[in-house]
Amino acid sequence: MDTQILKTFLMLANVKNFTQTAQLMYIAQSTVTNRIAELEKEVGKPLFIRSKKNISLTREGLLFLDYARRILDLEELAVKELNSPSFSRTPLRIGTTNTIYECYLEPVLLQMLKEDSHYAVSLVISHSVNLLQSLQDGLLDLVFTYEPLQKPGYQCQQFCTDKLLLVTSPENARFQEAVRKDELSTLNYLFCNFALQKVGQFIRELFPPLYQFPFEIDNSTKLIQYLQEGIGYSFLPEGLVRPYLEEGSLNIVRLIDFEAPRINCYQCWPEDREPAVLLQAPGDPTLTSQFTDYHSHRLRHSYQKPD
Repeated sequence: MDTQILKTFLMLANVKNFTQTAQLMYIAQSTVTNRIAELEKEVGKPLFIRSKKNISLTREGLLFLDYARRILDLEELAVKELNSPSFSRTPLRIGTTNTIYECYLEPVLLQMLKEDSHYAVSLVISHSVNLLQSLQDGLLDLVFTYEPLQKPGYQCQQFCTDKLLLVTSPENARFQEAVRKDELSTLNYLFCNFALQKVGQFIRELFPPLYQFPFEIDNSTKLIQYLQEGIGYSFLPEGLVRPYLEEGSLNIVRLIDFEAPRINCYQCWPEDREPAVLLQAPGDPTLTSQFTDYHSHRLRHSYQKPD
């Protein structure tokens, strides 16, 4: 399948205009038309619904869209690795959520890069669902997520469980000590769902339907600075806020008549290869990591995260 045709398909699916697609790709409009016609002939299904005013993807086009992106990602990855000056090194493609990276993975990778030159590390930070899909597509070798992968051909281990804490700045006098469930809607709550089904649903259900939060973000680590400035309250993982609790810039608000769920952290990899990095939490907050060689399957290093 011609990747130029796939790129044309993705551009047209994005801008939904043949003329604009041609302009953005610096090709003739007839070339766009011919490429889409050739692609539809190859897949055997119409991919676009055409009208005088606009175009849209068919049901088959929506389904094909995800595959087209993944095909191009694989091509880009292959070309990048083959032309990399570190091609002689073992490629290590790691995916992680931002919070797991901040809480657990960053110090491990820092120490690994300082002491081990055998790997060519590529790090992707995204949401759990996207990371698990990339792992199954062969785009990543190992992922650290909040969602387990229960599928034949893959290993999935839980390496720690994090508490979900309601925190705020000591400057907020109201509800500084404790709060009841029915009082939450009166808080200036800053919302992050962590892209987690269970935790996101839990937080949403604490508030009335269609409740409008004063601030929403999909990256929990970016909430810290707002909270420290005294702008509201938020539920965040204990592993993320522990340093700020210890220094006193954030306080825990006790929950009186309800409990928050715990957040499970998982590491997933193909079962036919030994993972290069394993995080293990035998005791909170100590975290142990192991680095192994993909090809020889022998232990290379053993590191311990500083307290």
